[in-house]
Amino acid sequence: MLPRSLRELMFRLQKLPGVGPKTAARLAYHILSMREEEAIGLAEAILTARRRIRECSICHAYTEDEVCPICRDPHRDPRQLMVVAWPKDVDAIEKSGVYRGRYHVLHGLLSPLEGKGPEQLRIRSLLERLKTDERIEEVILALDATTEGEVTANFIARLLRDAPLTVTRLGYGLPVGGSLEFTDELTLARALEGRRKVEFSAGGAKEAKEKPDGRPEEGETPRSG
Repeated sequence: MLPRSLRELMFRLQKLPGVGPKTAARLAYHILSMREEEAIGLAEAILTARRRIRECSICHAYTEDEVCPICRDPHRDPRQLMVVAWPKDVDAIEKSGVYRGRYHVLHGLLSPLEGKGPEQLRIRSLLERLKTDERIEEVILALDATTEGEVTANFIARLLRDAPLTVTRLGYGLPVGGSLEFTDELTLARALEGRRKVEFSAGGAKEAKEKPDGRPEEGETPRSG
């Protein structure tokens, strides 16, 4: 019979994403084998991060301050606003080194099965931000290439159909069903540079076959007139 404290540790570790009973047991035994100062350091780091980190009051990315460094940076391009699902997606895009605009983090994707509707995401604050910040000219929907990501992107695009903005999606290159978190920097850079404008018709939102600057995709005939 395992000690109660060890069983409690394993139970808590299983709350982490991707951690099943076997992995939880392996991690628990590893923690017990650590030197006491290392184990205490790990516990204190978790507590410190949980207590100090908050959502940026503007973009909802994680920060220890009221406003995150990216929102405070005067050198970021205020004309571009990239919408991502999770704070970790901001880090993935930043590592690509090709984007110098600002962000808005939704903290999730629309998923009725998981009880996540528009009210559970930071969509209302996105709309309010777009109303008050007249510098924003382009909204880039950089969401996962999953069913939930597509549903969320289409939902937001429909909300912005009458706004005086250009709405774009990341270009091809992202694997279907993939997450931005696990996409390499080069692929993200190419997807961003090849982003496509979202157009609207009677059938709803669709991606245009040209880039945001009006240039057609490679291999396509430019439109006349």
